[in-house]
Amino acid sequence: MLVLKLKRIGKKHQAAYRLIVNERRDKNDGKVLEDLGYYNPHSKETKINADRVKHWISVGAQKTDTVNNLLVKNAVIEGKKIAVHSRKKAEEAKK
Repeated sequence: MLVLKLKRIGKKHQAAYRLIVNERRDKNDGKVLEDLGYYNPHSKETKINADRVKHWISVGAQKTDTVNNLLVKNAVIEGKKIAVHSRKKAEEAKK
């Protein structure tokens, strides 16, 4: 299954991320199908190729929760943000 996810790049304590399309089970440090943009959380700089993101979503690619929130924040797609941290707490409570 194809998924839109973030690939961590940058030095220690200076993380930046690339928005990529890849198989869900593939590692992020290998080959990617397509690079769709980047996100720098320190400078809040974001560049996303909206046309290609919409294409991959229309083809059936899923989005991770964080990518979904990033796309909603930058008005690439419409919808609600997903509470990422509360989901982790709920999963830990089940264990």
